[in-house]
Amino acid sequence: MSHIWQLQEANSHLGFLIEAAEKQGAQLINYQGKAKAVVLSIASYRQLLKPKNTLVEFFQQSPLVGVSLDLDRDQDTGREINLDSRVGRTS
Repeated sequence: MSHIWQLQEANSHLGFLIEAAEKQGAQLINYQGKAKAVVLSIASYRQLLKPKNTLVEFFQQSPLVGVSLDLDRDQDTGREINLDSRVGRTS
């Protein structure tokens, strides 16, 4: 369970705060009566940053696995435009 520290207490006992984060988990810091910051151990922080899945795993677990997609492109190149007949063109 996390401990709640007042800012002044956290400031004057920073070493204890860091040790508590390593041993007990997240430590909350209050400022003016409101929770403003959290101190985590480096292990907890790295765990938060670690992606849950690789990109390959993400696609393998997608609900769209096995859905057939039509990836053929339309070969139509559009209409021809004569740029020489623009209004106001001077030669």
